[in-house]
Amino acid sequence: MRSSVSDLNHTSQIIALILISVFVTLFAHLREVHERELVQLRRVAEAAQQVVLRPLRERLGPLRLASVYLAAEADAQIGGDLYAAARTAHGTRLIIGDVRGKGLGAVGDAALVLGAFRAAAHQESDLPGLVTYLERAVAPDLANSPTPDDETGGEAFITAALLDVPDHEQTLHLVSCGHPPPLLLRGNRAVSLDVDHPAPPLGLADLTEDQLTAQGFPFEPGDIVLLYTDGVLEARDEEGRFHPLAQRATAWRGVGPHDLLRHLREDLLAHTATRTLGDDDAMVAIERLPPPSSQP
Repeated sequence: MRSSVSDLNHTSQIIALILISVFVTLFAHLREVHERELVQLRRVAEAAQQVVLRPLRERLGPLRLASVYLAAEADAQIGGDLYAAARTAHGTRLIIGDVRGKGLGAVGDAALVLGAFRAAAHQESDLPGLVTYLERAVAPDLANSPTPDDETGGEAFITAALLDVPDHEQTLHLVSCGHPPPLLLRGNRAVSLDVDHPAPPLGLADLTEDQLTAQGFPFEPGDIVLLYTDGVLEARDEEGRFHPLAQRATAWRGVGPHDLLRHLREDLLAHTATRTLGDDDAMVAIERLPPPSSQP
């Protein structure tokens, strides 16, 4: 009888060891499959980023540019924030925008806006005409685009700021479509470029009959204009305090747009060290260089 009980216990132990081995092997296999999927996802995201959100050229005419993008979605490279630049016969045009929502739908809407901008930036004679083109290009698609608030009747829209920077004038022209105002950094000051007559976000132009206007602002050699999306302002620390972008930008003592964005990126990540990013964050810095004859 004791022998039978001993044999039964021995058999049970063997079966348990076999089951544990099977579970461990299965878990290791699933983990390996998951890691391969993550690697593939990163590769796809990186490829999509190169197609949708092309890197900005470091020099465009008399301008030096830099950009940075931090996606809120885990393991993602891009999201609903967007930026682009295009050379024209007389200067440089730029756009920065923020699609309402997240995920693949937001990426698709961002790609739509960027494609329309690249197609029309060289053709439209002024910024109001370019904004009108973008509105007509994206409004039908946005009307059918799902949003996080579809259950409550939410509407899809895209905030955007568009700039026209002439090569031979120390100024810039700005149209703001419901987007946070750029910051002009000059010396140790940060000036908010608030337009007097902002336009509605793209996709909501039918809510107003106001005529679009572009407002001019001084933009002198040595100045840096900082474009950003609202995720940068809304990033919170562990106590719920918002990121003080203007204050941190004026505290910077480096040289050039790349150094500025490196400083702000590190500061933003440090500010949110105990929290995840609640939204995508994008920044573009534009420096006007001195004329060639005055450069050392």
